[in-house]
Amino acid sequence: MKHVDQPISARRTGFAGALTGIMLSLLSAAPARASELSAGIAQLYTSVSIYPPSASSMTVCYGFVCRRREMLDFTAADRAALTRIMAAGHANAAAERAAVQKAVIWFDRRMGPILGTDKRVAKADFRANDDKHNYDCWDTTRNTTSLMLVLQAWNLFKFHDVGDPHYRGFQLMQTPHNTAVLVERATKVEWAVDLWPRGYLQPPDVMTVSQWVTED
Repeated sequence: MKHVDQPISARRTGFAGALTGIMLSLLSAAPARASELSAGIAQLYTSVSIYPPSASSMTVCYGFVCRRREMLDFTAADRAALTRIMAAGHANAAAERAAVQKAVIWFDRRMGPILGTDKRVAKADFRANDDKHNYDCWDTTRNTTSLMLVLQAWNLFKFHDVGDPHYRGFQLMQTPHNTAVLVERATKVEWAVDLWPRGYLQPPDVMTVSQWVTED
């Protein structure tokens, strides 16, 4: 076949289109910018000087207030596993929250042997004297929010969006604590997704934030 040169303008247009495609693919793989997140979620990352998660990776915090950290680069197998887990929750909002619980258990199992958090205990804090094997509630809030942001980036939520973290401890004799949050789209009800009160491979607490703020 005889080669026919394209006009210079056509070649430039093709090059510009290819360059635009490359830039878009790079941007889609880059960490989410803090300006694209709510102030409440962005604070989770700026407060410990880490990037927010991207669609391909997230920083996993442990050791209490993210003093220890590890990158989780999601493999094709990871994405397939999480997609299967979340697909089981497409019937309704309650089923989707149950699927999120299973996704958090998946995360616990995936990272436990790598971090040593397969030895972690429920409600760990400095009194456990074992920070290198545990999460405090800041770590679980940050990690769970990050995981849910990744699921959201993969369009695996049908009934919820990731909400701002919530805090409690303002009442007399109530222990300060915080949690990751999902917001049900139809009702705008906020749901706490709280891993900290549970031990290794136990499902996180899932309850309305209005109930969660009364717990201790």
